[in-house]
Parts: sequence; structure tokens; C-alpha cells
Amino acid sequence: MFKDFFKHLFPRVVLKKNLRISYTFCLGGMAFTTFMVLVATGILLLFYYRPSPREAFDSILFLETSVFGGRYVRSLHRLASHGFLLLIFLHTLRVILTGAYAKPRQRNWVIGFSLLCLAIFEAYTGYLLPLDQLALWATQTGMKLLETAPLGNMAKGILVPDGVGETLSLIRFYALHIIVVPTLTLFLSLLHFYHIRKNKGVLPYL
Repeated sequence: MFKDFFKHLFPRVVLKKNLRISYTFCLGGMAFTTFMVLVATGILLLFYYRPSPREAFDSILFLETSVFGGRYVRSLHRLASHGFLLLIFLHTLRVILTGAYAKPRQRNWVIGFSLLCLAIFEAYTGYLLPLDQLALWATQTGMKLLETAPLGNMAKGILVPDGVGETLSLIRFYALHIIVVPTLTLFLSLLHFYHIRKNKGVLPYL
């Protein structure tokens, strides 16, 4: 799987006709690139962010006002998250419109759709972390909507056991945002590229 992943990112030989972007528009590759930007900028933000209800917002203010390049890194992280969501959504739409979900690629379609869901959830978990008023009220709204879904109350109890913005909920959102969801996203991306290489005989661009 890792071998096919690196072959997909860095092919030894590329045919001239395969450089055309009229079929894929390079949306998948650009989405993965923005994911790598998110990982890199997120690691830098970890050096200053403090996942505590009393210190989270102050740590963001300190990062933006007192750390060299801090405002730039945080802005880049935020813009990359918007770009990642947009690109992965457009990539999913392209797959639907071109019928690239059809046999024998059904499994890869499920993997790709799971990546879209993870991207949305990753953005949601990260939205709370600054712990400003916008983050608190937006997360509150999300929890109210979650309650209306099947098993929503159970999911809310897991995500927010002590209230939005309180210690346990912030720690859980933080752990999900920096460890759980990125790890799942990277693993599914590896699997996604592996299946693309495996099914390259039915794809017009490989």
C-alpha cells in the first residue's frame, strides 16, 4: 500500500497524454496537498496552543500578537482547511458526474466518501479550539442539530460530556482534531491511492 502510494505521488514515468487535467482536474492531488499543509501548520500551532478553557483563547491571542509569524501560520491553517473542504467536495462531485464510482471502483468510492465525512468532522472539531464566542455558539448549534439525529444524544454524550467548552469536551475535541481524525484521514488516503493504482486499467488518466 505504501509503495503504491509513493508511486502515485511520484511516478517514475508520466505519459504526455496523461498530463491533461480535463478528466480529474487534479482535485484529489490538490486536496491531499492542502491536507499536508494542514498537518505542517497544525504541528507549528501545537507549540503554543493550550487546551484549557481558561487558557485556550489567551494562547491564540499570544500566538497572533507575540509570536513571529504566528498570525500568518494560523491564517494559513484556517485557509487551508477551507481549501481542503472545497477541494474534496469538488473531487467527490467530479467522481459522481463522471461515473467514477461505478464497478469495479465501488470500494474506493466508499473510501473517498468517508474521507469527505472525516474532513467535515475535522473542521467541526477544530472550530471549537479557539474558544471564542463564535466557536462556542457554533458548536452549541452543532450539538443541537446532532441531538435530532438517530443516536445523536449518545454521540453528544461522548463528544460533550460536561458542556461545550468545558474541560472534558475541549480535551476530546482537541484529541480528535490533532490525533484521531488526521490519522484516519492519512490511512484512508493511503488506501484510496492504493485502490486507484490497483484499478488503473479502467482509469483514463493512468
